[in-house]
Amino acid sequence: MAAGKFLHLAAGAAALPAVARVAWSQAYPTRPITMIVPFAAAGPTDVAARIISEHMSHTLGQRLVVENVPGAGGTTGSVRTMRANPDGYTIQMGHMGTHAISVSLYPNLGYKPETDFEPIGVVVHQPLLIAARKDFPARDVGEFIGYVKANSEKLNMAHTGVGSMSFTYALVLNAALGTKPALVPFSSNAPAMTALLGGQVDYFMGTILDVAPHYGSGTVKVFAFGGTKRHPTLPNVPTTKEVGLPNLDSSPWWALFAPRGTAQPILDRLSGALDKALDDENTRKRLLELGGDIPEKDVRGQRALAMLVKNDIARWTPIIKAANVKAE
Repeated sequence: MAAGKFLHLAAGAAALPAVARVAWSQAYPTRPITMIVPFAAAGPTDVAARIISEHMSHTLGQRLVVENVPGAGGTTGSVRTMRANPDGYTIQMGHMGTHAISVSLYPNLGYKPETDFEPIGVVVHQPLLIAARKDFPARDVGEFIGYVKANSEKLNMAHTGVGSMSFTYALVLNAALGTKPALVPFSSNAPAMTALLGGQVDYFMGTILDVAPHYGSGTVKVFAFGGTKRHPTLPNVPTTKEVGLPNLDSSPWWALFAPRGTAQPILDRLSGALDKALDDENTRKRLLELGGDIPEKDVRGQRALAMLVKNDIARWTPIIKAANVKAE
């Protein structure tokens, strides 16, 4: 056999796997996709995941099945995603805690958020509220700040576990006020809100999904909202920036990730389906009702998410270190 012909055949043989991979990617998906939610059911991460998975399923022609894998501040489910086959059939709804803050909180974190995952896209930003029990002795945010500063060692503050958004923002609020209330952990937002409603805890940083219905009925007080502008559901509640707490106006974000090595055509297919979901009027309405802010197209794609992860790791590392908090 001539050398040129041999090399031609060898090159063709080597190209076959790549051709097969491209064809396989183009056929994707051919079966249901698992979306791992690393927190308990009915919390904000779970609710947002189920809302977008419904529309994405329609676009992709296959069901997205939400699987709750809670534990260790969302890192258990994140490790599960990292170790999954990068074939596009396992993805994750992560957030700022699992893919940025965890780097500083967990000395033995089992993954590297910047390199062990492929970004798909940002789903939503969900600002938090400063909420207190209905008989908390303050009428507005000024009185709240004054009372907490004077009585912090007598007060307790709910959160939903080390690594959660409520825990992280509790650290920021306490650092801003120079206070050290007792931090009381709960398994999820629902029992934390139950404790707040029952007066077992004094205050809590929760989402609009958790707090707004109770605020409307007068069973909790809300002192400030962490969005960049006032929310239409709570027009009389000032933003944290308005009241001099600017570090609390950077909204926690939720986003989709795939395991490292997932083929680019598959990532593009998933990103496209997410884009369509976030452009859908009904899906947007449902996310907005949760108190979410839906990012514009230019800040929600794969590159934007990769940069968001990188920037937030850099932003939160000194804050967590200053709080001297570690999770095992």
